[in-house]
Order: sequence, then structure tokens, then C-alpha cells
Amino acid sequence: MNIGQVSKATGVSLRMIRHYEGIGLMPPPDRRDNGYRVYPPRSVERLRFIANARDLGFSVGEISALLSLWDDRTRASSEVKAIALEHARDLARKAAALDAMRRTLLELVEGCSGDARPDCPILAGLAAEPASKSVTNNAQLSN
Repeated sequence: MNIGQVSKATGVSLRMIRHYEGIGLMPPPDRRDNGYRVYPPRSVERLRFIANARDLGFSVGEISALLSLWDDRTRASSEVKAIALEHARDLARKAAALDAMRRTLLELVEGCSGDARPDCPILAGLAAEPASKSVTNNAQLSN
């Protein structure tokens, strides 16, 4: 298969296929005499693996580790599970942080009348010192 066929079969853009080759997630393909890339069928599976892992938010490093485990038929599934569980915990932390940001923003929005007056608690809130810094700064001042 050529790169266009692989791209079409996987939904991964030509640019990203080249990028994955460049960073080592995809092995370099064989080349025809004319210089065109030639991909074996296994490349389609590998690119789908990478794309699905990216869709789940795995980092390049995590995907590399998962690909190594995928290629190793003697691996223990516990190694794969450990990576997936750590990633799930990381996603939970990020989701909690996003939820906290959303709540803070909605509190600012709730305080805004949204009328023709120039007073805007949203802008005032964005200009304010973050609570975490003021607590740290206050602790440093009392020392």
C-alpha cells in the first residue's frame, strides 16, 4: 500500500503518518525504486492503534510503551493495565481541574449583569490574584 491508501484506510493524515515515522511510533517504510513509500498491511493496524490511543488521550510516550507491549507477545497484561489505569487517573485529575475552572467561570458569569453598564465582575475576576497565590503570598508574609 502507498501512503495515500494507508491514510484512507486509517483516517490518519499523510502529515501525521510522516510525523509518527519521524518520532519512531511507525517504523520507516520500505521504498520503491521511485522513492515512494510502501507499507505492509501491519502498518494499517499499527496506525489504527496509534489513532485510537491518541483519541483516548494517551501521550506519545505512553503510546510508545503500549506499542512495545503490543509487539511483545510474551508481555504480561498487567503491564498494559497499569499504563491504562495510570492514564485513567490522570484523566480524572484533568477532568476535576476542568470542572473547577468551569465552576469558577460560571460564578464570575453569574455575578455579571450583562447589561450596558461598564462594570464587569468577569473582567475584575480575571484581573484578581488567584486564590492559591494569595494564600501562598500571605503565608510568606507571615513568616
